[in-house]
Amino acid sequence: MNILLTATDAASAEAAGGTMGLLMTFVIYAVLIGAMWFFFMRPQKKEQKRVAAMLAALEIGDCVLTTGGMIGIVIDITDDTVIVEFGNNKNCRIPMEKSAITRVEKPGEA
Repeated sequence: MNILLTATDAASAEAAGGTMGLLMTFVIYAVLIGAMWFFFMRPQKKEQKRVAAMLAALEIGDCVLTTGGMIGIVIDITDDTVIVEFGNNKNCRIPMEKSAITRVEKPGEA
């Protein structure tokens, strides 16, 4: 009889330990997911907000750098496209998406 009680006590202690182990596993996964969000997703969203603010402040006459590496002056702005003039030749005007602009410099900035 003493052997049966010992085996039952051991089984209940083992089940309680298994539950704690499972709980600790979930806690560790939650911490890892939280750390991944903090180090990867948060900076990306911050950069997206910065780019959106830059494009919202875009005005005619601003000097822009495109993703292709071309530097030009904004001539016209519509909802999602801009017309950019490149080089000294005033006939070189290219319409492009706003998302192709990587940097904006205002005329007064150096």
